[in-house]
Amino acid sequence: MVWQPDQPLTLRGPSSVVSARTSRPHVSSRSKRYNRSHAGGSSYIPQNEFPVFSHSGDVEILIGAGGRENRYLLHKHTLTRCSGFFEASTSQQWSKASVLQSESSRQLTRIGEEAAGNGGNEVARSGADSPGPRKRWRYELDPGSGGDDIPMLIQKEASTPGSASSASSTQPSSLFGGTSANTATARKTTAHSHTHSTSSFFRSVANLSLSPTKVDQAPPLTQADADLLRDYDNLFRIFYNYPPVLDGINIADAYVQCKSLLTLADQYDALAVVGPRVDHHLLQFQSRLWKQIAKYPVSYLRLGYLSRSKVIFQEALIHVVGQWPAGERSIRHSFPDIVLDIIEDKVDELEETVSRIESRLFRLSLTNSRGERVSPGSSYLDWLAVSFFRQWLADNTSPAPLPPPPPPPPSSSRGHSSRSAAVVASVPMAPNLASLGRTYRTLGTGTGAGYLGHDECKRFLKLTPELYSRDNLRRFEKRIDELKSAAREIVHPLMGSELELELERGAVAEGNVNAGVSSAPVAASGMTSYLTCVRVMERDLPWAMED
Repeated sequence: MVWQPDQPLTLRGPSSVVSARTSRPHVSSRSKRYNRSHAGGSSYIPQNEFPVFSHSGDVEILIGAGGRENRYLLHKHTLTRCSGFFEASTSQQWSKASVLQSESSRQLTRIGEEAAGNGGNEVARSGADSPGPRKRWRYELDPGSGGDDIPMLIQKEASTPGSASSASSTQPSSLFGGTSANTATARKTTAHSHTHSTSSFFRSVANLSLSPTKVDQAPPLTQADADLLRDYDNLFRIFYNYPPVLDGINIADAYVQCKSLLTLADQYDALAVVGPRVDHHLLQFQSRLWKQIAKYPVSYLRLGYLSRSKVIFQEALIHVVGQWPAGERSIRHSFPDIVLDIIEDKVDELEETVSRIESRLFRLSLTNSRGERVSPGSSYLDWLAVSFFRQWLADNTSPAPLPPPPPPPPSSSRGHSSRSAAVVASVPMAPNLASLGRTYRTLGTGTGAGYLGHDECKRFLKLTPELYSRDNLRRFEKRIDELKSAAREIVHPLMGSELELELERGAVAEGNVNAGVSSAPVAASGMTSYLTCVRVMERDLPWAMED
């Protein structure tokens, strides 16, 4: 038979306790811990995000300048994908990586060795199947020995995490939750020190408000050190697809920051990654950017070349070619040969077009009622109009004559040779494109009022008193206007513009006209005195040729 006790084995508490437990709904203990903080405690987990990837980072970079130091813990695969410098320095040939072993791997290895000594192979096999050791690289910024040296990252031996952890804790805790003797001693003293710590806490808070805190302030950074820290931070931010911290208001400051960042990216072979970010930032300035390029075309040509910006490089190249040979010396000293070849090719194309149009202008003439060209015998007044126009064209398409050489000494026996040398020296050089551009801009204006006006025609006819009369002056001005109209059609191919600056200004003027706003007519090419009709194709870009 089955024995049954007199009383049930389950011990029930008082009715008040039982009713309280049964009447209250179930409240999870997790909902009462939302105000609990783990900051500074043993359960605090470091963040695994830029700029310090505490768990997954394997490349430590220290950037120090002016007493400040920025620490980065990044990923090798990201750095090698974005920078040729890191790809080469972390290769097997140049790598100085240190082998790291995690705390869990060390615990499993030690337990596996102890178990193997006792004859157990279960734990030993689990330690053998754990992940292999990791590698860590370490870079420090070397400022150089001299003032002219460029700061450069130098690879050094990476420190193992065991030394850092040992400095913070004298004895590591067990992987499986075991406690050491120090932990047991600490538990015994906890109850004794609880009361004393409570009173000490309030006393320290009171003293904190009374006594000022002394904080060691670091010396202020110089502008060069601040720029260096900013450039390296922007470089690594771009590697991780974060926007760089650049000036978005003042375009002059933005240019200096972008130029410094591109120089640093060129130093570490990372222009292909940094360039698009710089291009995107500068293009946000729009019209202010086009005006700055027109003022400093050579500087922005280099910036566009480094950033591989098609728009900036094309805009600056058009200005450089139109003003050639202005800035030729600095361009030849600061640009690679591939950019010089592009500039010279575009200059040759423009000079060929100008030469072809110039020959057509000098062949320009008038005809009489029978369709014959005017001559001194058929129509002397009309022939004077053609001569007057050609003389103005020759004067404005040729450089100013050189000053006469000093007279030779009277005792010289080589008088004939010195006179011939003087004649050769007085031959003018070929005009540059900038001066030619001003002439053709004048010829291409819609009204033609900028040259050969009423007063000039009147003074010219007065040189021949027998021809000067009101009717002859009116006829002479009419024939000059016919020559101006024909010349305007001939130079029309040179009046085009590929500049974003002029295209934007022309679009604004056209919008005002469509909206009914009265504004002075502004030609699309009226903002520059040189020719801007150079067309830059995709195949003309230097990086397209390099690829």
